[in-house]
Amino acid sequence: MTDHVKSRHDESDAGLDAIISERRRLIGLAYRLLGSLAEAEDAVQETYTRWYAMSRHQQDAIESPGAWLTTVATRVCLDLLGSARVRRERYMGEWIPEPLPERTDWISGRPGAAATDPADPADRITLDESVSMAFLVALESMSPAQRVALILHDVFGYPFAEIAGITGRTPAACRELASSARRRARASLPPAAPAAHQARLVRDFKQAWDAQDINALVRLLAPGATFTADGGGVVAAALHPIEGGEGIARYLTDLAVRASGSLTVLERTVNGRAGLVIEHEGVTVAVYAFDVADDRIARIWAVRNPDKLRPWTAG
Repeated sequence: MTDHVKSRHDESDAGLDAIISERRRLIGLAYRLLGSLAEAEDAVQETYTRWYAMSRHQQDAIESPGAWLTTVATRVCLDLLGSARVRRERYMGEWIPEPLPERTDWISGRPGAAATDPADPADRITLDESVSMAFLVALESMSPAQRVALILHDVFGYPFAEIAGITGRTPAACRELASSARRRARASLPPAAPAAHQARLVRDFKQAWDAQDINALVRLLAPGATFTADGGGVVAAALHPIEGGEGIARYLTDLAVRASGSLTVLERTVNGRAGLVIEHEGVTVAVYAFDVADDRIARIWAVRNPDKLRPWTAG
């Protein structure tokens, strides 16, 4: 192999490695936008399909392949978000974002992104916060355009000029979309409890649940707490949210009594925060995510839909 041919071969390998290395970041972006790992993987697969459908000459003409991939992945997600709203309106029971196990690569931002932007408020969404179940649920109340502007700017550090090019809007419009989305998120999210404090509350909750101690559960739950389950019409689950600490405590105690010791409750990290995993004969049958406010558990999300538990059962 001549030096010239070898050099071109090395450049080709380096370019391919650079393209492939973007996949983790793209999935992190798509997951935040879609709330579903399965849909995120499909969106990224479609993005790569479009890249490899181009000729080598067309690929070489793209100045920043990473920026091109981000643009295409975001636009694919925007299309999916439009159809997802229709599907979720037909969904059996409540729809909850797909929970993720502890993996640091889900919390990957834009390489070299600035931590602050002097033109924006200081209360940016942090990388850890942006994968919390509470934040993902808050995103569900936003329009697809608000979601894209908020995630690209506050989480991945893209300037509004670049977001405008991706979404086909003006930078000013993108700035307003992100600002309104940020206000919505802050209004629906209480100040995040320290991770160690949430872990202690979840551990106490697990112990009280194992002991079927209603009074202890009531003390740990906020009076206005909400329990939301997602069975997707595939497995049994409460079709509507259960309101009130006492009602939730009684519901969970009844579940424990009916299970008669056949379930194992494990402390696990769920979307970057302390949560619980429920197993039956070694198989994950539910994942519980929590939100804590004022030293009590304010919200519980129980995902039971088997289609959303793939990351917890693969092994």
